[in-house]
Amino acid sequence: MTILGISAFYHDSAAALVRDGEIVAAAQEERFSRRKHDAAFPATAIRYCLAEGGVTDGHLDAVAFYDKPVSKFARILQTYFAVAPRGVRSFLMAMPLWLRQKLWTSLVIEKSLAACGIRGQVQLLFPEHHESHAASAFFPSPFRRAAVLTLDGVGEWATSTLGHGEDNRVTITRELRFPHSLGLLYSAFTYFTGFRVNSGEYKLMGLAPYGQPRYVDRIREHLLDLKNDGSFRLNMGYFGYLDGLSMTNERFADLFDGPPRNPEAEITRREMDLARSIQAVTEEIVLRMARHLHRETAERYLCLAGGVALNCVANGRLLREGPFADLWIQPAAGDAGGALGAALVAWHHYHGRERHADGTTDRMRGAYLGPAFEDAEIEAFLRSRGCPARKLAPDARADEIARLLEEGKVVGHFHGRMEFGPRALGNRSILGDARSPEMQSVMNRKIKYRESFRPFAPSCLEECAAEFFELDRPSPYMLLTAPVHRDRCRTVDRLSELPLRERVHAVRSDVPAVTHVDFSARVQTVNRKTNPAFHDVIQAFQRRTGYGIVINTSLNVRGEPIACTPEDAYRCFRRTGMDCLVLGSFLLSKEEQPAWQEQTGWQEEFPLD
Repeated sequence: MTILGISAFYHDSAAALVRDGEIVAAAQEERFSRRKHDAAFPATAIRYCLAEGGVTDGHLDAVAFYDKPVSKFARILQTYFAVAPRGVRSFLMAMPLWLRQKLWTSLVIEKSLAACGIRGQVQLLFPEHHESHAASAFFPSPFRRAAVLTLDGVGEWATSTLGHGEDNRVTITRELRFPHSLGLLYSAFTYFTGFRVNSGEYKLMGLAPYGQPRYVDRIREHLLDLKNDGSFRLNMGYFGYLDGLSMTNERFADLFDGPPRNPEAEITRREMDLARSIQAVTEEIVLRMARHLHRETAERYLCLAGGVALNCVANGRLLREGPFADLWIQPAAGDAGGALGAALVAWHHYHGRERHADGTTDRMRGAYLGPAFEDAEIEAFLRSRGCPARKLAPDARADEIARLLEEGKVVGHFHGRMEFGPRALGNRSILGDARSPEMQSVMNRKIKYRESFRPFAPSCLEECAAEFFELDRPSPYMLLTAPVHRDRCRTVDRLSELPLRERVHAVRSDVPAVTHVDFSARVQTVNRKTNPAFHDVIQAFQRRTGYGIVINTSLNVRGEPIACTPEDAYRCFRRTGMDCLVLGSFLLSKEEQPAWQEQTGWQEEFPLD
């Protein structure tokens, strides 16, 4: 049985294909359209998934959409009626899209399938939003049974859910309902500190260690009534998302010492402290929910999904301090992963098919579920563009890349299938030497064109992780933050008193380029079985330097989706200060390339995120 899962219309639209319970393909629409967080119906991602699975007319059994549009529409109408006549402008802006497209999701799906050559009767299914999230968390996990926690902005009505998974069933037992939402609370602070909602939350998380939690009491006293079980009620008098076009209002600004930061204004101590404060509150809520869920289920393991599950700092603290023996987090935890969850709900819930879990290996295939490009395709592209390149022998490829990294070069690495989810995990990555004190600054300034405070993540050999981090288990999806091993850290006098720019450049360990200001790192452990090519590169670097660790950041510039095709990768290479690009087996050096000309700069093509 072949099932297509779809998520669409809000942010990070995606498609996923499941055949007989196995994940065949999954990809976000943004990678094809080149519009970051693309919310459009994922027609191109669907075509990719169907092609990857060899699906033709008559061979698609079911389509599952990740939520119930009619239920969501009812919630939106009820909300507008509750606050009327306030919110009329927002209402008038939202209704045309609903009436033109979102309420007709079934027809849109049928039309899209017909355009892909799929005709005839195909079963259409509509799981609930958080059911899809819960399924994406539990069903691909290695656990036969586990507690399940989902946290995001809002689905139909639910904003967070507690549940339980066993064998081929996921059951949601409790939910927190709109407008009381941890995701929307965090997004309110994202907006207020000058970052973009639904894309800037990870910037707020990265900024938090620079600040002090001096607003925590104010948040707890005025914004939310938090219970011991992690449930809470927001004081909606401070928020604007019910009846306005912004996340916060003037009362919120009065409470937090002035208006929201202009997105391009200098980041001040206030923004740092706000980031630290809301991060602390978020972690406390997550811990309370998890502890309550543990008391209710008595399970050893916890699975997580929803946009808040991408908060790797909260995840790391939950692993260290929480009651569960281990966590598994869906690598595409946001709405993109809902497409996969919906397909798995169809397989296990609607069709009652069995599930097998061995306790150690998940079913995500390393999240390498997107398109791959053979050397012949890459060579044809390079020839068509007149791009000089040297083909590396298979047994020399890893060592050549390691040599370039040792020399201080910044290297784009394009290989194998594209990752599913927001993290580059070695196949669509930019690599650098984690030992370099200058590398973070160089990559932020010359490669990514982004804020200087933002840290870079390390990728290390799974077998060497304990040498660098206080981490006793794999972290393959870069979704856990762990302290850098104390033996590698260096004392920095009066670090917290230094200005932001000086704190960024302070050398805090012997791998300074991946050590954040709080001596932590968002870790990816690389397993040779899952990604032999990337493992070989890091292992070759270890043979040369003694360090089985590199910087790994996504192959894109600020505001741009991660590269999907060789052309995307080459364009990013030419637009930035990247020194070299490895496309499959081909090595390209910047100084050998022809003159680069384009009609517009990337800044115009990809607005600031």
